[in-house]
Amino acid sequence: HLKFFAKRLIDKKEEVKTESNENSKIDNILKVAKAQIGKPYRWGATGPSSFDCSGFTAYIYKNGAGVSLPRTSVSQSKTGTKVSRNNLKTGDLVFFNTSGKGVSHVGMYIGDSKFIHSSTSKGIRIDSLNSTYYKSRFISGSRVI
Repeated sequence: HLKFFAKRLIDKKEEVKTESNENSKIDNILKVAKAQIGKPYRWGATGPSSFDCSGFTAYIYKNGAGVSLPRTSVSQSKTGTKVSRNNLKTGDLVFFNTSGKGVSHVGMYIGDSKFIHSSTSKGIRIDSLNSTYYKSRFISGSRVI
């Protein structure tokens, strides 16, 4: 029984270590993301002086956690594990249909029903998922870390 207990304890420690590592990666991504607030939107831009939406998410994941994301919002929506709106966690990617043709916008969930993204009209900013505009256009979330 002692071997079994010791193995369970080691497994639990690994679980905690992994969760802690994931949290520090997400904290770093969040820091990188918030440091970009106010920078302008530019179609096709991947930073560091301006960003389009998927260029922004790719930049913050790469520079915050060393994680490479595909270049477009559509391709980013196919990575990670799908997450419903009710199960979003800080660091999850959030996808929207802003064009009427499926996934066309991406941001990162930061908690409290808010997300950070590169808005075409206002650049890098924080908006609410509950705003009339984004609430009706939300498609899904994706957990990459």
